[in-house]
This record gives sequence, structure tokens and C-alpha cells, in this order.
Amino acid sequence: MLTLYSYWRSSAAYRVRIALGLKGLAYRQVPVHLVKDGGQQHAADYKALNPQELVPLLVDGDARIAQSLAILEYLDETHPQPSLLPRDALQRAQVRALALHIACDIHPLNNLRVLQYLSGPLGVADDAKNAWIRHWVETGLHAVEQGVAAWTGPLSLGERPGYFEACLVPQLYNARRFGCDLSGCPRLLAIAARCEPLEAFQQAAPEVQPDAQ
Repeated sequence: MLTLYSYWRSSAAYRVRIALGLKGLAYRQVPVHLVKDGGQQHAADYKALNPQELVPLLVDGDARIAQSLAILEYLDETHPQPSLLPRDALQRAQVRALALHIACDIHPLNNLRVLQYLSGPLGVADDAKNAWIRHWVETGLHAVEQGVAAWTGPLSLGERPGYFEACLVPQLYNARRFGCDLSGCPRLLAIAARCEPLEAFQQAAPEVQPDAQ
């Protein structure tokens, strides 16, 4: 069985939980608390598994795969059906581009270790830190909103969610958590509204994870 090292509030781990649900794959979840004990991701036993000291980490037999998008690609290649990406090469590239914008341009700027560095060594006050979060999340999501404007269907796979939605929904969860203004993203909100009632998204939601607090 697949094993996923995860943290309930990690949006990167949230992406993988969604993808596993969309694929209908059974897995065992091992919580790694990113705050307790100075951050359990820094513990020697976990560092031995994942030198990046991040979640998620997927273990499949002897294979260890870090980084959420690499895991999504791995799952799509090892368990092709149902697919997470469109068949058409151009559409596939466009979906990846939007997912990468979320995972590589928006998310890192509001990631826990970045926020801890802002409020810790740099001494940034909470109000300024939250303004930082809202600025970069809103700026990034407005660009993604424009990116989905040309879609012909309601979701990235027509009537079915996949790779893109697995990245979008966790980022919108974070955006709401930090009080971002999402009024300029009606298309993204409509996509999320279609996805969030689905079982794969319900079971992946942070609040229902075994380590949720």
C-alpha cells in the first residue's frame, strides 16, 4: 500500500490527498507535524526519509517521491486511469502552467517556513506579514483567473477535475484562511464550488485528517 507522509494543513500534501482520491487509490497516512517539537519534519528519522525536510512524501515500496507535483506526475504515470491531465499536448502544457503558477509562484510565498522566517529572524509584525500573504496570493490568483478564461468546459478535464483542481482548491483554502479578497476570481470560485462537494475533495479536506487540530 502507498504511504503518504502528510500534515493536515499543508496545501502541498492536500494536493496529493486530492489526487489519490481522484485516482481511487488506497493509502496509509503518516502525520508529520510541522510545528510541534520544533517541526517534526526536521527530526532525524524523517530527514533520513526526505532530506528536503518537507511534506508531502509518498512511499511506494522502495520508492520515495518528494514534491507534490512530482508525486502527481508519478501517480498519473503509474496509475494512468483516470487521468489527471488532458490528452492534448497543448492543453496539458496549459494545465501544467497554471498548476505551476500556483505551486511555484503563489504557494512558496505563504509557506509556513517562509512565514516563520518573516516573523522570526526578520521581526516582521503580524499585520505586515498578513498583508504580505494577501498581496501575493491575490496577485497570483488574479493571473490564474485570467488563465482559465479560455477554457471551453467548466473544469480542466471538461466535466472532470484533475491536476489543476488538485492545486487550486488547497490554495483557495489558504486564501480564505488568510482573509484574501477573492471577488476578482469568479471563475476560480466556480471551479472550486464544483469540486469541493466531490468525495475526493471532501476526504482530502484538512479538517477531516487524522492529525487535524
